[in-house]
Amino acid sequence: MPKKIIENKRPGWNEYFMNMAQLVSTRTTCMRRGVGAIIVKEKRVLATGYNGVPKGIEHCLVRGCLREKLGIPSGQRQEICRGLHAEQNAIIQAARFGISIKDSVIYCTHQPCVTCAKMIINAGIVEVIFGGEYPDKLAIEMLKEAKIKLTKYGVRT
Repeated sequence: MPKKIIENKRPGWNEYFMNMAQLVSTRTTCMRRGVGAIIVKEKRVLATGYNGVPKGIEHCLVRGCLREKLGIPSGQRQEICRGLHAEQNAIIQAARFGISIKDSVIYCTHQPCVTCAKMIINAGIVEVIFGGEYPDKLAIEMLKEAKIKLTKYGVRT
C-alpha cells in the first residue's frame, strides 16, 4: 500500500487520544453524563479515568442518582454526587501506582469542573484538551490564571 494512503488513515495524536478518552468514558456508571479522561506524557498514556462511584460502593445505575432525585442542574452542587469525576479518577490512578504526571497533558471528553481544575493545576498538568462543554466558567478562569494551556477539541463521531 502506498505511503500516502497509510498516512491518510492514521489519526493524528490529538484525535487518537481523544478517541481513547471517549472509549474510556463508556465504562461510566453515571446516569447523567459519561466522561472519560486520559493523562499522557511524551505520547504515552500514563493513567485513565471515567466518572463513577468509589471502589466497592454501589453504582448509581443500581441505587439511582441522588442529584437527579433532588432536581439539581448539571454543574451545580457537585458535593452531593456519590461519584468521582473522570479527571479525579485518572489523577488518583496515577498516584496509586506511583506515576508522576508532572508536565503531562490530560485529554477529557468534557471540560473539567472547578474541583477537577484545581486538582489538574496542583498535579502539575500543563495542558487540558477537552471535547464537550460543561457549565463552569470558574474552572476555565482558574486554568487560564494558572497558565494551563486549554484546547477545545471536536471529537469525531
